[in-house]
Amino acid sequence: MENQEDEQQQLNIELTEEMAEGQYANLAIITHSNAEFVVDFVNVMPGLPKAKVKSRIILTPQHAKRFMKAMVDNIKKYESVHGTIQDQEPVSLPMNFGGPTAQA
Repeated sequence: MENQEDEQQQLNIELTEEMAEGQYANLAIITHSNAEFVVDFVNVMPGLPKAKVKSRIILTPQHAKRFMKAMVDNIKKYESVHGTIQDQEPVSLPMNFGGPTAQA
């Protein structure tokens, strides 16, 4: 019985070659409604007035919170090996960035 339960809990995740290459982003813009969180990953190039969204991830509030906890855990593990990550100065964004308006 226990072996059957273990087999049912395994998840086979496929990663295509294209997806494995990833997308570089140096900015994440997070907005939310009462039903979802939207995270836009953007690549901002210095000196250029325009930037493209490279990926948009839409999460339920519950998955957003799980993601936040996983990021906090991974950052703690990273810093325990590599030292404290230094924060940079805040980035200001133009108010005309397209996307859903955040709501509390």
